[in-house]
Amino acid sequence: MTIDPRVRFQIGFDDQDDSFDDFEQAIPLMSEEEERRLSSDKIPTNIPILPLKNMVLFPGVVVPITVGRDRSLQLVKEAYEQDKIIGVVAQKDEKVEEPGTDDLYHMGTVAQILKLIKMPDGSKNIVIQGKSIFEVDRFTQEQPYFRADIKPFPQVMDLSGMELEASMRTLKETAVKIVNLSPQIPSEASIAINNISSPPFLLSFISSNLQVDISLKQKLLETREFSKRLEQVMEYMNKEFQMLSLTEEIRSKVKTDIDDQQRDFFLRQQMKAIQEALGEDGEQQEIQKLRDRLEEKIKAGLPDEARETVEKELSRLEMTPGASPNYGIIYSYVEWILDLPWGEVSEDKLDLKRARKILDEDHYGLEKVKKRIIEYLAVLKLKKDMKAPILCFYGPPGVGKTSLGKSIARALNREFERFSLGGIHDEAEIRGHRRTYIGALPGRILRSMKRAGKANPVMMLDEIDKVGSTFRGDPTSALLEVLDPEQNDTFVDNYLELDYDLSKVMFIATANSLETIPAPLRDRMEIIYISGYTLEEKVEIAKKYLIPKQIKENGLTKRNFKMSDAAIKRVIDEYTRESGVRNLERQIGSVCRYVAAKVAGEEIKSKSVGVKDVEEILGKQRFFSDVAERTTVPGVSTGLAWTQYGGDILFIEASVSRGSGKLHITGQLGDVMKESAMLAISYLRARYDELGIPKEAFTHWDLHIHVPQGAVPKDGPSAGVALLSALASIFTQRKVKGTIAMTGEITLRGLVLPVGGIKEKVLAAKRAGIKKVLLPKQNEKDVSEIEKEVIGSLEVQYLDRMDPIVDLVLEKKPVTDPKAFFHVPKEEIKSRSGDSNSGRWNDTAAQDSASLPVQTGHEDFRREDLGRED
Repeated sequence: MTIDPRVRFQIGFDDQDDSFDDFEQAIPLMSEEEERRLSSDKIPTNIPILPLKNMVLFPGVVVPITVGRDRSLQLVKEAYEQDKIIGVVAQKDEKVEEPGTDDLYHMGTVAQILKLIKMPDGSKNIVIQGKSIFEVDRFTQEQPYFRADIKPFPQVMDLSGMELEASMRTLKETAVKIVNLSPQIPSEASIAINNISSPPFLLSFISSNLQVDISLKQKLLETREFSKRLEQVMEYMNKEFQMLSLTEEIRSKVKTDIDDQQRDFFLRQQMKAIQEALGEDGEQQEIQKLRDRLEEKIKAGLPDEARETVEKELSRLEMTPGASPNYGIIYSYVEWILDLPWGEVSEDKLDLKRARKILDEDHYGLEKVKKRIIEYLAVLKLKKDMKAPILCFYGPPGVGKTSLGKSIARALNREFERFSLGGIHDEAEIRGHRRTYIGALPGRILRSMKRAGKANPVMMLDEIDKVGSTFRGDPTSALLEVLDPEQNDTFVDNYLELDYDLSKVMFIATANSLETIPAPLRDRMEIIYISGYTLEEKVEIAKKYLIPKQIKENGLTKRNFKMSDAAIKRVIDEYTRESGVRNLERQIGSVCRYVAAKVAGEEIKSKSVGVKDVEEILGKQRFFSDVAERTTVPGVSTGLAWTQYGGDILFIEASVSRGSGKLHITGQLGDVMKESAMLAISYLRARYDELGIPKEAFTHWDLHIHVPQGAVPKDGPSAGVALLSALASIFTQRKVKGTIAMTGEITLRGLVLPVGGIKEKVLAAKRAGIKKVLLPKQNEKDVSEIEKEVIGSLEVQYLDRMDPIVDLVLEKKPVTDPKAFFHVPKEEIKSRSGDSNSGRWNDTAAQDSASLPVQTGHEDFRREDLGRED
């Protein structure tokens, strides 16, 4: 029930006054005699009809109404000037501003206008009293206002005696209870209700003030039998009484110990308590959604352990207040479990021909990798429960390691996820943080699984060789479990603390070098080396992939841009020096942008880029083959080096100066390289006579060995042959042949031992314009694995001993007679006879040079190669 707090009650119609001061609502409380008199008044059969937006008028009830619509204003004016009788009906939809006959209920109440007040804004306020219920027979007028023929709709009093008296008493008691509980109803309303003696008016009075929809009030109005209307009113009142009782109980509970400063908190708690009582609590809806998702995951194959954990956490969540910090923590944890793919997998497409076609479309060459993927698919086709391989692609930058992972995913019809391990120092990045930490999250592995949405994606662990370790832990140790096929089906993330199956995931790692990967981790992966590209391969890659890509990115077409093979080769030779093709793609992009600018400026319509155009577009040549120029003097040899960026050539320089046999080594050489220099010197001293080296060269001359690019640390034994060649050249004064390069480890017994990185070194020699390379005999098997197209016209000679090196790499004729060059006058020798260091190589000098920064070797075979930045 709801009654305007401004209401004043009048006992009987005879007590009415005509003032209506401040437009108070007056509700006369009719007696039975007055009710009979009101109902006996003669009602016209055709009356004006006033639509009401938000009200149903009951007989005997007096209500104030604001009239604002033009047609309604005219109706009220004319009716008030005549018999003051109107018909009041409710609109079906209060939002309709200009209702038609179909928008009105066809049953209403005949009313008498008791008072008319004109308002300053032009509207009118009227006070009307219901007289009797009518039914519209037909509308006779719609303009300027509604008129209708009506017929009475008499009410049937089907209760009497004690039954009627008991019903009225119950009705009054319930109404009084509602008045006492509701703070919006004036307290004197209970007195007025108790003073109403007419059962029909009491029922109309209460019906008019029920807090129900207009449609329900209209239903009460249209109910003819008194008993049925009473039953419906009692049902509504009981619901309202229960709601008010519950509200009061909630208000009392929440109000305890809350002062004025906690008013906002009180309001929130009250709202929450009401929502809980109604079953409309937002948090409960969230929890129910999680339960629905749990059922879906169970059908998809959620393990029992995870299911029990989720059910337990959901029970905790229901008992946790929404404002509690633990609520968000528990909710996020459950949501993470349900977000992960537990049994959902992508269906593998095991068509070997299709997979091979996709791999060939995306990448040129790389036959070993493609063969391995096809083998995996073949076995998977025969053995469905095969565990996915764990591959590691390593090689120089720009050779397609990362993009190859995407192609493999496409060939397998699987999701592809990639994240970089470069720079990660915290184990929690892999294994996750424990939930006790604020803002804890699972590690990158499970985050990637969530993004993939499938339990069998292709997951690429990029830059696995660049993982570091600090006091926070060693991430590589966490990767041991991830990359072990025998363990990763029960991978445990610190945040989840549940076994998660990673055995269906195909892991692919990438690295530029194996040196920094711990041996246990390296042992868990199948290592596949991706070597640098040859000139011919780069040309094909440029034609098939890079040029079409840059044409598209720069808004060109195949019609207005072409580039000849000769131009591509010139860009590769003179403007790039790399194992991969990244810089080549940048240079091709520069060429395309140049042409795009010309085409956009309408200077040309199309362009076919030739050899002569390259310098105009890209500028002066950036890289030169300067091997021949740098070896035009004795003491300079050309070595071959391996770096994580591919192969490269390395110049070794030696010079002598008048002194006392001291040795100086510069260029940031490591201990292994210094020892190779000492071995070369010992070898030459032992054979100085047969090589024609004056003895004075070792006793009265200081030797200085330098390897250019001194800011770059260098180490490894593979420079032994090159060191020997440079020292033999300076001591014999015979120049090293300008078109020859070499690599190999030397020993004190005169042997040449094998080294690694042969293919990269051969490619580096070709890029530098070398015509002939000297390699250890035991590396012949490595050369046999290199494609003939790669070697091309390059001459390869194998050595197993050091003896032939001098004659192979040095020119026959010396630049200067070594005896004359190293001659020292006897007087000078005598003057230096007191020098304690005279006549031997100074070990202290070698130790001094060892104090320079060096790069130490590693256990992997790559330690045999020279470290060198690109």
